[in-house]
Amino acid sequence: MDKKDFYKSLQEKLNEQTDWPTVYMFKFIIPADNHKMAQVNQLFGETAQITTRASKNGNYLSVSAKEVMMDAESIIQRYKRAEKIEGIISL
Repeated sequence: MDKKDFYKSLQEKLNEQTDWPTVYMFKFIIPADNHKMAQVNQLFGETAQITTRASKNGNYLSVSAKEVMMDAESIIQRYKRAEKIEGIISL
């Protein structure tokens, strides 16, 4: 499945299963790097609740961010911005 189909499918599922606005949890894995963490933090507004957890060996960080989202399109736009961060994995 290419990215376009993935996002179309995600948007359909979100619209079917969600009452808007809603608190949405984004999850990412990034290399343990302060610059990468700063880039991830910039994806979210001041009201987002961001938590991190280091991997066992400390090479990676698991990042969870909860934020009120107004619609499926805003969630998809956030994922598209995240894709530009080198080494990020969206879960």
